[in-house]
Amino acid sequence: MNKHLITQFKKWCVCPLLAFGLVSANAQNPVEFKLWPDGAPNSNGLTQEEAAARHITYIAEPTLSVYVPETPCGLAVIACPGGGYDHLSMENEGHDMAGWYNAQGIVYAVLQYRMPNGHNDVPLSDAHQAIRIMRAHAGEWGIKKLGIMGSSAGGHLASTAATHFTDETRVDFQILFYPVILTDIAKSHKGSVRNLLGENPSDELLALYSNDLQVTEQTPPAFIMHCTDDNAVPVVNSVSYYLALLAHGVPASMHIWDQGGHGWGFRDSFNYKPQWQDELGKWLEKIKASVE
Repeated sequence: MNKHLITQFKKWCVCPLLAFGLVSANAQNPVEFKLWPDGAPNSNGLTQEEAAARHITYIAEPTLSVYVPETPCGLAVIACPGGGYDHLSMENEGHDMAGWYNAQGIVYAVLQYRMPNGHNDVPLSDAHQAIRIMRAHAGEWGIKKLGIMGSSAGGHLASTAATHFTDETRVDFQILFYPVILTDIAKSHKGSVRNLLGENPSDELLALYSNDLQVTEQTPPAFIMHCTDDNAVPVVNSVSYYLALLAHGVPASMHIWDQGGHGWGFRDSFNYKPQWQDELGKWLEKIKASVE
């Protein structure tokens, strides 16, 4: 457990009957939860929506959309879309994957988290609350193991949740698509680091959120994907995290393709989509087998 980020949110415990708009849960109609129906315990200082084509930039009400398959297999995944901690790519790196996960019997949730705007605790508090909600409904949805997934900056949030946790917020596995891991601007995504930590973060804060430095023996197993020609988030982010996991004896599977760039998510245009689906499917099957 990371002792630097003992959460201040334990008092915001989740009631299984949180206020939410309940609809039939399937790949077309998710169950929608408000993360903080009584108001969030922290603020990012943003109060006005900003226009942006195809993206969400201002999240007034963070939510969790849960897609429950007809026959749950015991696994669940929370997806954190990317967007440089500036906006969210909710479809390609979020909702579009619901059918694929549900077809394998996996409960799949998409997190619409708040942007940090330099308030580094805000996204992580939303991720932790999403974990609490999923665990509160574990009996109802047959969840025995819960994982977190993220793409790009969402991959940073997912790996942050996987390395900064308390007993109640530790996940069982992590899935990372071309993740931001490092906070060294020369090796990472400058916009993500600036939006999360502000313009002039301290060395201590930079180290705290460089998640390769936060790996311990308690970090959950990881499945990592990246492309060598990613010009937005250099592949060294995934490589550094993978090596840190190995150094601490944490099971990790890493897949690096020679080309494909950044931001491919669930797009059919990514040439290696069949490969990552096949490899990730096999990896998840092993986790399924451990709960049967």
